[in-house]
Amino acid sequence: MTSHASTPPLLGSAVRHEWLLDPDFISVNHGSFGATPRIVLAAQQDWQRRMEAQTGRFFRSVLPDALRHAADRLAAFIGADGKDVVFVENATVGCNAVLRSLPLAPGDEVLVLTHGYGAVRNAVRYVAERAGARMTEAVLPFPRPDADAVVASVASALTPRTKLAVIDHITSGSALVLPLQRIVAACHDAGVPVLVDGAHGPGQVALDMRSLGADWYVGNCHKWLCAAKGCGFLWAAPEGQPGLHPVTISHGFGGGFLAEFDWTGTRDCSAWLSVDVAIDFHARLGGAALRERNVALAAEATSLLSRRLNTEPGAVGALAGAMGLVRLPLTGTVTAERSVRVRALLLDAGTDAPTHVIDDTLWLRLSAHAYNEIADYERLAEIAARVVREAG
Repeated sequence: MTSHASTPPLLGSAVRHEWLLDPDFISVNHGSFGATPRIVLAAQQDWQRRMEAQTGRFFRSVLPDALRHAADRLAAFIGADGKDVVFVENATVGCNAVLRSLPLAPGDEVLVLTHGYGAVRNAVRYVAERAGARMTEAVLPFPRPDADAVVASVASALTPRTKLAVIDHITSGSALVLPLQRIVAACHDAGVPVLVDGAHGPGQVALDMRSLGADWYVGNCHKWLCAAKGCGFLWAAPEGQPGLHPVTISHGFGGGFLAEFDWTGTRDCSAWLSVDVAIDFHARLGGAALRERNVALAAEATSLLSRRLNTEPGAVGALAGAMGLVRLPLTGTVTAERSVRVRALLLDAGTDAPTHVIDDTLWLRLSAHAYNEIADYERLAEIAARVVREAG
């Protein structure tokens, strides 16, 4: 008799009830905002009730140890030590903390990717302009790049003036899973520290901070790990912790990494405290097997849409993850305004699939998570074909 432990969990529509998803809506955009399952929401609400029952006792006696326990659980999941992990609201906040702690001088450079996340690129521009430094770019080859070309592009963009490289683990708009360990090694060979924007990393790919070699890694848990909204983290190598401060300076200033980040003022930490339930839920749905299944489903969905629209995918093979990109075969000039209109048409038609302009071409991005199955993308293909006809 086959044991329950060896039986793969049912996924797709069989587990959709675990979330509050609208059954009439085609949810294929897990990558943008995630979707929090009922069990995690319940755990978060339990923490909120505890906080409000005895507020003074909670913040003074319960929260400090509970926060460190949650950080230890998350650290184990990402291959790190709890003392090197702090919580932040999201990856953008974590990137801002590192960037604003970076001592820059006139003429210094901070390297970003052409496919880097817009909010983080803005943060780099902000700190560089204030210091008289400048933001430089490594051009990612696209579509269907290979790992060697990506690493070569980053390495060639480094200069003796580069003080920091900000590297996306998985690019947001183009959905590329970059050869991160090789990129980090190339930057370190040039004497350049690396801040990794891993917004899409936790829960989509396996993580091991100890072997990665980066100096700082920020991640979102509300996306692929399905934690509550507002649950992100900042991991810092021990040598990268001195001089690192949160965006909000508070009572812990000067007390060290944990003291400064764990308490920046009164706030609702329930999203962080319930991350252990999200980790357990991820494991229950398969853990590594779930991640592999999501990548395979995204590849199948990307191929399906590419065939139906008679177009091309953005990434295939090792650089493709649980998100896929498909070029929309539109005529005429593609602008940001046109992308907004197409995205609105998709939303009106009942799906949240986003669009992104890359090199004057409009691409549709899809995500694949536990509650998705190929039937979702069959429906998405029908909608996308209609929208393309309507948008021209």
